[in-house]
Amino acid sequence: MSGVDFDAWTALVDDSPTSRTEWAAVIGAWSEPHRSYHDLAHLAAVLGIVDELAGHAADPVAVRLAAWYHDIAYDPQRSDNEEVSAARARIGLLGLVDDATVAEVERLVLLTAGHDPEPDDADGAVLCDADLAVLASPPAAYAGYASAVRAEYGHLSDDEFTTGRIAVLEQLLALPELFRVPVAAERWTEPARANLTAELTLLRARSA
Repeated sequence: MSGVDFDAWTALVDDSPTSRTEWAAVIGAWSEPHRSYHDLAHLAAVLGIVDELAGHAADPVAVRLAAWYHDIAYDPQRSDNEEVSAARARIGLLGLVDDATVAEVERLVLLTAGHDPEPDDADGAVLCDADLAVLASPPAAYAGYASAVRAEYGHLSDDEFTTGRIAVLEQLLALPELFRVPVAAERWTEPARANLTAELTLLRARSA
């Protein structure tokens, strides 16, 4: 898949036996069968948008590496996936990049838990905006995204899922800004809010 191949990886870390092994492990994690949305297609999409927004980042390499790792651990039955993913990044990048880059990657992965970077956090803004860009998809594509998320939570009843999903949508709509990079905010805020509001209205009606 374009964007997640070994050449894209070695643009960030050297080509070595260690980096080859780690790339294969990362691809394997993103290919787990229970992933309906948080899969290689999502990784490729996030990396592509990071490329579009990279000029706004202070450390584009760290942001790209954080994209590779941001959902490397994804278990819908856990609430600490970002923490586990950050720890996995720290272990996986050991010896491949310098300590400062490892620390920045770890910090950025943790930010994706709430998608609420500080106003002066350029790297956090780029990663979080790339991760949330799906919210601004055309309505049919957004419906596909929502269905894929529902599939990942197949262990929950409809009532349980609806309650949890409403909470997620309300949290996103309550963010001071959905998107922080100005060009992304201008392009994506309106369609994203429309999609979120439409889904929230539907779910509230269903749970009434």
